[in-house]
Amino acid sequence: MTALRAVLADDERLLRDQLRAALHRVWPELELLAEARNGDEAWQLIRELRPDVSFLDIRMPGLSGIEVARRVCAETRVVFVTAYDEYAVAAFEEGAVDYLLKPVEDDRLLRTRQRLGASTQAPGADVHKLIDALAAGLEPSARRYLEWIQATRGSLLRMIPVEEILFFRAEDKYTRVLTREGESLIRKPIKELVEELDPARFWQIHRAILVNAKAIAGVTRDLQGRQRVLVNGSEEKLEVSRTFAHLFKQM
Repeated sequence: MTALRAVLADDERLLRDQLRAALHRVWPELELLAEARNGDEAWQLIRELRPDVSFLDIRMPGLSGIEVARRVCAETRVVFVTAYDEYAVAAFEEGAVDYLLKPVEDDRLLRTRQRLGASTQAPGADVHKLIDALAAGLEPSARRYLEWIQATRGSLLRMIPVEEILFFRAEDKYTRVLTREGESLIRKPIKELVEELDPARFWQIHRAILVNAKAIAGVTRDLQGRQRVLVNGSEEKLEVSRTFAHLFKQM
């Protein structure tokens, strides 16, 4: 049997590295032709290289994975890669489209390998309705928030699940990311994080601070009425500005 040929597309370099490594472990005979950093690159590479299978991150700069799939599903089998389980609609189990959840696990990737290797369906066979079903979950009303933060600690690039983060604090040109394991840095400003994180999970208590509500141990108040948030897993006391003091008015 001729080895399948593939293109991989994800805007997060670390996640591309993880998927590439998993493919090498689970599917060593798969020929990885090229990698794309955004949807526009993915579309161009698929048109030029005609891979048998394309691994597409759903959310990418430029064209989304959904938009790329609509354009190329007649030319390549599509495997969507997503951090959101709700995108994995049951229809995928019966169609020519497959999906992988981040971070990709070897046993799930093995199922994809077995499925694609055994499939006799041509690319694009009855697949548009499956893509439309997936796209329905991407309507503006279905807001999706960040589930991972890519941050650096020294020379190490880390992917941190947002539920492990105690708080974000902006300082100088960087934003500190604090977990129980220590401190990492990102360049994303607080004002962008406010838009991208679930407000029910992360509360802004200062123009420079976002705190994980589940990590709050308590709030102190000094003689001048200034509030400080105490966080489980950290010795820092986080200042609450007057703008956000109403969050703790009953404390």
